[in-house]
Amino acid sequence: MFKHILIPTDGSELSKATAQRAVSFAKESGARVTVFYAKPEYPIAYFGEGALIDPTTPEKFAELADQQATEYLGEIESWCKEAGIECGTVSAVSDVPYEAIIEAAEKSGADLIFMASHGRRGISGFLLGSETNKVLTHSKIPVLVYR
Repeated sequence: MFKHILIPTDGSELSKATAQRAVSFAKESGARVTVFYAKPEYPIAYFGEGALIDPTTPEKFAELADQQATEYLGEIESWCKEAGIECGTVSAVSDVPYEAIIEAAEKSGADLIFMASHGRRGISGFLLGSETNKVLTHSKIPVLVYR
């Protein structure tokens, strides 16, 4: 069956619940796991009359994104360790998460992507198409969508 599962996370409650189920699935199937988080890119500031200026520097933003990645990935990695599952973690900076997820799956040699039915992008994600839908549409690697 599946030997290497990629579990993308965005840190949302739905994503965590999906990751817990993915860890159980990996244990049942004897698969190893790679957990992935797409860190956001530094937002481009627009200067002009009435513009809000974010005082965060690109370096500080990257540091905060790294901390967030460590937190999100570490939690799932600890679940894998508790379950006795071989686990690696990886993150990449990308404002196009579905592409980063597919790339991470390909680079890690995953033979399954196990992800939530939708993320935390709210109504804009619904209107523009969810990251999960984009992964389903573009991935050559099988995708298991957990609800």
